[in-house]
Amino acid sequence: MNSSLLPAGHRLQAVIFDWAGTLVDFGSLAPTQIFVEAFATFGIAVSLAQARGPMGLSKRDHIRQLLADAAVQAQWQARFGRASDDADIDALYARFMPMQIQKVGAYSEPIPGAVAVLQQLRAEGLKIGSCSGYPREVLEVLLPLAAAQGIAPDHVVAGDELPAGGRPGPFMALANVLALGIGDVRACVKVDDTTPGIEEGRNAGMWCVGLSVSGNEVGVTQDAWRALDAASQERLRAAAKSKLLGAGAHHVVESINELPRVLVDIAQRQLRGEEPGHAVPL
Repeated sequence: MNSSLLPAGHRLQAVIFDWAGTLVDFGSLAPTQIFVEAFATFGIAVSLAQARGPMGLSKRDHIRQLLADAAVQAQWQARFGRASDDADIDALYARFMPMQIQKVGAYSEPIPGAVAVLQQLRAEGLKIGSCSGYPREVLEVLLPLAAAQGIAPDHVVAGDELPAGGRPGPFMALANVLALGIGDVRACVKVDDTTPGIEEGRNAGMWCVGLSVSGNEVGVTQDAWRALDAASQERLRAAAKSKLLGAGAHHVVESINELPRVLVDIAQRQLRGEEPGHAVPL
């Protein structure tokens, strides 16, 4: 996207990105696998599909939601003879954190197209925010690794650092608005691969773009995706798109690589008088 693509007089000011499955870690594998491994250390079998269910929430809330799953809770009660409580959430979180910190670097590779898209956004004069369900301790490991590969937003908000809470509330997105000095939330676009992340953007009053293939909803590596036959790809793509649209996405594309053309469309819709609160998903 060069400076001639966005229409003259456009009102876009910023794009706010999620991290895993959006900017880095095609398939959003890092957080998912660690949840499986952390629960396994307590003798609880959690499938990758179960682990993906609450993705996008802060990691402590994610653990809480997994324990609320009927099948997982049944395992817990069978093993420990009682229902799980807040102390168990704390214990699982304490087990999860060092495992995630140790392994997040292995999943820091940018999603194809991400570096070029961020460069294009800056060339357009747009500010780049970001937020994540990752705690700050995990981001402190991920951020320098991602920056060395060309992924360096103007601002980053972690899932555990706002007293008001995380997704699906608007708080992390709005923290970016404040830090970046954005004058109108309607001039922001939230880009995310999870339903809580899309709901976050909608609750903040922003335009929202869902990513169907690169993130949590499909949940496979790029090589695994390419190895699928066309029918399987279409089935997974359609299911992911339906879920993200259901969460409130205005647009859904496969990955960040397709974002520039969507931003052009959003800018044009704004100029026609459309606003995020009542715009029809496309």
